[in-house]
Amino acid sequence: MSTSVRRLLALPEWRSSVRVLAGDIDRTVRLARPMVPDRPVEVGELVVVVQPVPTTDWRIDALLRRTADGDGAGVLLPAGGLLDTTRMLGDRLGVPLLAATAPPLDLLIAARLLLAAPTLDRADLVLAIHETLGPRIHTPEEIVTTVHGLLGAPVALLDASGALLAGKLPHTNEVRVREPVPQRIQLGGDVLLAHPVLLPDAARPTLWLTAELHGTSAARADIVPPALSVAAAAVQRWLLTNRLELERDARSRAALLGDLLRLDDEPPADLRRRAADAGWALGGWHIGIRIGTQSAVDTVARTPEVERALRPDGSEAVVVEHGDGWTGWVTYDQEPTADQVRALAAQLRTAHHELQRTMDLHMGVGGPHPQADGLATTIAEATDAARMAKARPESGRFLHVDQLGMAQLLLEWTRTDTFEPAARTLIAPLRGQPGDLIHTLATYLDAESSIAETAAVLGVHRNTVAARIDRIERLLAVDLSHRDERLALHLACRAVTLADGE
Repeated sequence: MSTSVRRLLALPEWRSSVRVLAGDIDRTVRLARPMVPDRPVEVGELVVVVQPVPTTDWRIDALLRRTADGDGAGVLLPAGGLLDTTRMLGDRLGVPLLAATAPPLDLLIAARLLLAAPTLDRADLVLAIHETLGPRIHTPEEIVTTVHGLLGAPVALLDASGALLAGKLPHTNEVRVREPVPQRIQLGGDVLLAHPVLLPDAARPTLWLTAELHGTSAARADIVPPALSVAAAAVQRWLLTNRLELERDARSRAALLGDLLRLDDEPPADLRRRAADAGWALGGWHIGIRIGTQSAVDTVARTPEVERALRPDGSEAVVVEHGDGWTGWVTYDQEPTADQVRALAAQLRTAHHELQRTMDLHMGVGGPHPQADGLATTIAEATDAARMAKARPESGRFLHVDQLGMAQLLLEWTRTDTFEPAARTLIAPLRGQPGDLIHTLATYLDAESSIAETAAVLGVHRNTVAARIDRIERLLAVDLSHRDERLALHLACRAVTLADGE
């Protein structure tokens, strides 16, 4: 068998013990043996000098020339200072000149093992990772640290979007996170290896275990993937264990949120204690957030991603897996100013845009409301806003209650017994006006704002309808070209006409 000097330098025994002083380390090594004076150097032979040699000894230069003449692979010397002229000679002849801080005989044995049985290096690495990690559950940080120590290369754990979760890696953006297969990516002379971590029945990897092999370590790229596979199995064990804990916590948080939203009065002491245990402040002023999903999403697995997006500056946004998405809120000690509310809305819009890169979402944001009952109110507002945002691609599927006006108020009223009186109050200025303006408005909105169709239904001239619509807008101080105001008035007209017809 044969290998290269570069591959020898990637061996664990050689990696931190041998320094390249001169020459071409891509030369082929066919055998390695101790130096014997006056013995010819064979083709591909790595000559190992076992005994210390004076740095000025002329025999080093002579050995370099003999190695070059015999087309040898290189010379390994015990560490020590060398003359610059000797290094220059090695570079000129192209013969690798290596200096060893470890005993040369130990390095010779490692080299001979690699030449005799190349698969042993792979087996040793896999076994070392298996024995180090063992059956015990290890955290991602422990796994990454173990693999890094055994490879001597940067190792990292990435999430499904390619974001760094543990370790360090210079080129995380090179991993093709949507392709659920082991990957080998050439980066010039370096090699990036990535192994997917899959949960049972998952179509896409949940995490990626990656290693970037630099310099001589890249020569070991062929034996690292099986070792990464063993380490990825350890990550999977952690994932499954952690998933059980996350699901239990998610059920607990969702149950607590449900109890808070069903409150009709002040929360009892037990509920306040449960909220305090969860780190939720019920006092102060709250602004609700609702994130809905357009398609099936593993909300438990994606919660950390949502939390990172909503807390870019370390803010204390609460995030709870709730229904087909997430419900959350931000709490202020004092009533937030208009500028604070606008700043939060802008921050949440940015977070929504970031999350939409990997998930099909719609988001609504409520207004500020105080205390525990205010929390339920602002979450209800955020839920209504999210429902409307879902049907508004032109808004980026993001809406804040401040953008909704009358439509949001009417949607709020529809959940209470005050809806019909509120609707009557809204269109009261039209009562008693000539031209039956309420009926005209209802017909106009049913006709999707078509003056021609409205005129045909009412049996009047189009100009008559246009004049009536102009009067309606002036009396109600509305703009019927605005979709939210049309929706609010449409709901009000329907409620009043249905009630009057009963």
